[in-house]
Amino acid sequence: MFNKDFRPRRLRTSDTLRRMVRETRISADSLIWPIFIIEGEGICDEIPSLPGQYHYSPDMLGRAVERMRAHGVSRVLLFGLPKHKDENGSSAWDSNGVVQQGIRALRAIAPELYIITDVCMCEYTSHGHCGILCGHYVDNDRTLEVLARTAVSHARAGADMVAPSDMMDGRVAAIRAALDENGFVNTPVMAYSAKFASTFYGPFRDAAGSAPAFGDRRSYQMDPHNGREAMRECELDVQEGADILMIKPAMPYLDLVRECRDRFDLPVAAYQVSGEYAMIKAAAKAGLIDEYGVMCESAVSIFRAGADILITYFACELADAIRKGDIG
Repeated sequence: MFNKDFRPRRLRTSDTLRRMVRETRISADSLIWPIFIIEGEGICDEIPSLPGQYHYSPDMLGRAVERMRAHGVSRVLLFGLPKHKDENGSSAWDSNGVVQQGIRALRAIAPELYIITDVCMCEYTSHGHCGILCGHYVDNDRTLEVLARTAVSHARAGADMVAPSDMMDGRVAAIRAALDENGFVNTPVMAYSAKFASTFYGPFRDAAGSAPAFGDRRSYQMDPHNGREAMRECELDVQEGADILMIKPAMPYLDLVRECRDRFDLPVAAYQVSGEYAMIKAAAKAGLIDEYGVMCESAVSIFRAGADILITYFACELADAIRKGDIG
């Protein structure tokens, strides 16, 4: 029987005890920092749509490494901006392509880094779509061949992991088979398993020069209304040999991060995308929010939902917050 004199209360704790009993734990090892590599020399230019983020030419990646080391971040996700684009995105698998140059440069100056590469065609095609076109439609099966070829070229250059973001059907199986056939049996695949046709990608498309020249990507990226379909996509990637499943974007899809965590026995990554980052930056600049606090709280929410890995432009700042004990 309920005791009417009982007064439930929260435990009054010191900062030390509060940190000891936190349910959600975050480590700097779980953070991945996206980096944009642009073809050329002597380039280290801030990206207007992503304040605090830069375009680095391969010879200037030492500056990115200095920043990472200063903050204790050691995992990167590389995106490339080539000079040459064509209908087939042929520079994507060029052994001297911009990402391949970047991998080798990072390996030379920072062998301790864990290097992940984005595998997609949108940055490399003249039309900006994520695959090879047949008329105004993406040819799924032809695209699988070039994605696999690109993944192998990244592994040969020294990538530790590849991350296909194209959302073509069967791409995980095609990439896994190609990696294995070329001796990269231990190179894992982090699949963009549920990548939604989101309006949150605007700053990234500006930064990567990857906006489609016509139409949109709704025929191969996911409808934001469809949660069950997202889980089917994740299940297919599990069956095809993915090592990590990713939900993208992160905060608008925390329900799917949780469902993915509950349903599949694989690590779950979430990508806090460019629009999420840019909104926090813009609101903070306008004096509407506390940037540091919102950054921390948003990261905690993603991990609390079930993510094991967070890809975020705030990686360096979050690593500092973890070291201070404000999160983690």
